[in-house]
Amino acid sequence: MSASRRDVRMLGVLLTASLVAIGGAGIALLPGPPAGGGTPAAHADDVDIAFRQGVAMLQAREHGHALTAFHRVLKFAPDMPEAHANMGFALAGLGRHREARAYFEGALDLRPAQLNAYYGLAVAAEAMGDFETARGAMRTYAHLAPAADPFRRRAEAALWEWSERKPSP
Repeated sequence: MSASRRDVRMLGVLLTASLVAIGGAGIALLPGPPAGGGTPAAHADDVDIAFRQGVAMLQAREHGHALTAFHRVLKFAPDMPEAHANMGFALAGLGRHREARAYFEGALDLRPAQLNAYYGLAVAAEAMGDFETARGAMRTYAHLAPAADPFRRRAEAALWEWSERKPSP
């Protein structure tokens, strides 16, 4: 009788160990928290504060400080098209037009109706001598912008000026 009792205990140990291993493997397959340290809601206040600071720095023409603020926003909210567009304006203000263009295009990839990204893309493309892209982006901006938009007249003036420009060889 003692031999069969040992066999039952050994079977219990093996069964318990198997269940623990299977349960652990199942838990390992469950999705974890998003990369970047927690939920986006956990950083919502940081994103909001940094975004407002970045906008204020852009308005004050403090492009380097704006760049820092929008880097922080994009760290926690990489899919925020407004932050991409504003990062583009900060880079354009620093004369870094190629990088600015990439951020404007990224904003448009995320949200094709991101109006200020078309305007920024046009400005960056013009600075790079790419008048075809500049005209196309500014036409889109002028087409989508409401009549009362404060930048619409500038857009129309730029389009008139660029209509005379020929592509660079």
